[in-house]
Amino acid sequence: MLLLIVQVLSAQEKKDSSEQLKEMDEIIVSGSKFAEKKKNIVQKIYNITSTQIKNANTQNIGDLLINTGNIFVQKSQQGGSSPVIRGFEASRILLVVDGIRMNNAIYRSGHLQNAITVDQNMLSNIEVLQGPASTLFGSDALGGAIHMITRQPQLATDVSKKKFKGSAFSRYSSANNEKTIHADINVGWKKIGLLSSITLSDFGDTKMGSNDKKGFELFGTRPYYIEPYNGSTGDTILKNSNDRIQKFSGYKQMDLLQKILFKPNDKSSHTINVQHSTSSNIPRYDRLQDIRNGKLRFASWYYGPQNRSLFAYNLNLKNQSGFFGEYNSTISYQFIQESRFTREYKRYDQFDKRLEEIAVGGLTIDARRKMINDEITAGIDVQTNNLISTASRTNLLTKTVQKLDTRYPDGNNTMYNAAIFIQHIHKFKNEKWILNDGIRFQYTDLSSTINDNSFFNLPVTKVRQKNSSLTGNVGFAYSPSKKTRINFGYSSGFRAPNIDDLSKVFESSTSLRQVVVPNADLKPEYTGTFEIGLNQTILNNIQVEASTYYTNFTNAIVKAPFSLNGQDSIQYNDVKSQVLASQNVNRAFIYGANLMINAKIDKSWFFSTSINLTKGRFITDENKNSSIYQLQPSGLYSIVISKVRTKPLDHIPPVFGKTSLAYKQKDVELELFMLFNGWKRLDEYNADGEDNAQYATKLGTPAWQTINFKTSYKVNKLIRLQAAVENIFDLNYRYFASGFSAPGRNFILSLRTEW
Repeated sequence: MLLLIVQVLSAQEKKDSSEQLKEMDEIIVSGSKFAEKKKNIVQKIYNITSTQIKNANTQNIGDLLINTGNIFVQKSQQGGSSPVIRGFEASRILLVVDGIRMNNAIYRSGHLQNAITVDQNMLSNIEVLQGPASTLFGSDALGGAIHMITRQPQLATDVSKKKFKGSAFSRYSSANNEKTIHADINVGWKKIGLLSSITLSDFGDTKMGSNDKKGFELFGTRPYYIEPYNGSTGDTILKNSNDRIQKFSGYKQMDLLQKILFKPNDKSSHTINVQHSTSSNIPRYDRLQDIRNGKLRFASWYYGPQNRSLFAYNLNLKNQSGFFGEYNSTISYQFIQESRFTREYKRYDQFDKRLEEIAVGGLTIDARRKMINDEITAGIDVQTNNLISTASRTNLLTKTVQKLDTRYPDGNNTMYNAAIFIQHIHKFKNEKWILNDGIRFQYTDLSSTINDNSFFNLPVTKVRQKNSSLTGNVGFAYSPSKKTRINFGYSSGFRAPNIDDLSKVFESSTSLRQVVVPNADLKPEYTGTFEIGLNQTILNNIQVEASTYYTNFTNAIVKAPFSLNGQDSIQYNDVKSQVLASQNVNRAFIYGANLMINAKIDKSWFFSTSINLTKGRFITDENKNSSIYQLQPSGLYSIVISKVRTKPLDHIPPVFGKTSLAYKQKDVELELFMLFNGWKRLDEYNADGEDNAQYATKLGTPAWQTINFKTSYKVNKLIRLQAAVENIFDLNYRYFASGFSAPGRNFILSLRTEW
């Protein structure tokens, strides 16, 4: 890396500085709800463009985020991807699609797979807000937000013509025998545009790498698997003919999108947005490895088809009279269905099904006023959640069905969010300073009722919570020159407990035998983050971006030992299990840093590298003090010393990043890059959280580095050929907290066409 930078520094050719500063002038929307230059937003926003998405050529959004080298992603199964931003994961980061919150009342604090229900092939870009984003987006954005923005229909520029264009591709990957096809088509007239797309994917069982790290031979291999009962033959434990193939990890997925744009004039536009994602059954691969009494425990453990449907209408108004000149409003409806099917080995009488169906309604109205040196954005945000949770147990031999304890309360489950916010940008007259400040008031009302309390005899059968919060942000950006930008600021985050936090009953750990029960006394979580960043252009062709932050996390919700009816353990699934419950701890803290370097070596060669460091701990006992007495000539005095005891915070990834060398010409693109993760030692795991130590080695998650190569060749105006070799040295490794091993050497071939 040093030699490359020296070569760039010694280059004699003058570069156009406007080209190097292009990133600072990027247009983004997540920082202010309206199109805004990135340099006017203090908060750190990482933008992934449509070109980068096409070049990455990944199987889903999780893999796309991994390949940036700036976002960590956990996986419990092949059909799962749970992004982590600054040590926050799942329900503590906000997923947004086209300005609509995806987070709902059952987003859990563990690991989620919902991100993969958005088709990355139809995105115009992804904007990752790093740090609390509660002022603009409300509850859940403690660590940040991932805003996925789909493409808009394009209209014809000539009234006598139609805008007809489209694209398609097919892709094959060897590591999991992936077969994906995609097609989209745009038809645009002068005022009406239609955009339609479909993506079909078939993922087979993933083969892990064959080269083990020394001292961790056979880590993650699958020597045996259970062939489940099929109606005539009972459960059978079989030897895996190739223990590197993660048997029962494959699945299928279909994604659909339809957009209709009506633009009667330059001042207004109407958009109908319909999205649907569905899948086959998705095996929960980590649980299929669980051992009980020396044998594989589960004959079946899989998610039923994961369904997400979105219907939305958007109205955009510009150049309006009155105080606000722009308006952007969206009314939306989402329907999400997820289910879990489990059965233990040879327990033919206990085939358990738990089904969740949640309907989410939303309304956002945003308005902006632009003045000479100021911009004011204000808005309201309303969301309703209605959940139905059911469960049943089937005897596969007799076909009889009986009631079973539900994952969430079986009665009325509702959650309402309402908020109002205002965000302000001030550009000082010297054009060197920019101020961002904002404030948001949010109200949450949650109700959850248990109808059938016979399973656990819980002391509380109804949970009702009303929470309100005031959050805000203030920050400055200082640009002493066109090549230098310094930003610093403070932002606060808020997350109200949802139904998953308050009311869920589920088995937390199969190895430690723990069960989580409801706790009606939870309080909201809060974060406050201080951040400073630097963006520096050197000699017009090297861009350095660095940031560091410190987050104070109060009322953090964690799973901890709990008492149910005076007992610290209960019988659950015929096993005596320790009782846990979600509880608020006093305080936690997270700090970290990010460094990115992008260099243009010459007109064709590019170098980039990034590295991310995150640390976080809970303060477990802050109030115990001790005294040290020292005798001085003036007499006896004491010094009180506070003993602050801490333990690791969960969801904290190890050091990770990416280094890349790329070559770009008109028809040819090449990239050689390394992805890397540092060690995550076992003493850095949170034993009561979601770090999944049972799926790591006896020392934790070993460090790893993969070497990868991608190329793209434009055959003609219509056809582009893409090829890649990932994990060239066929390394066997896992991401921290994952119960699923990453693919081994993977050959990828894609054929794309655009017209």
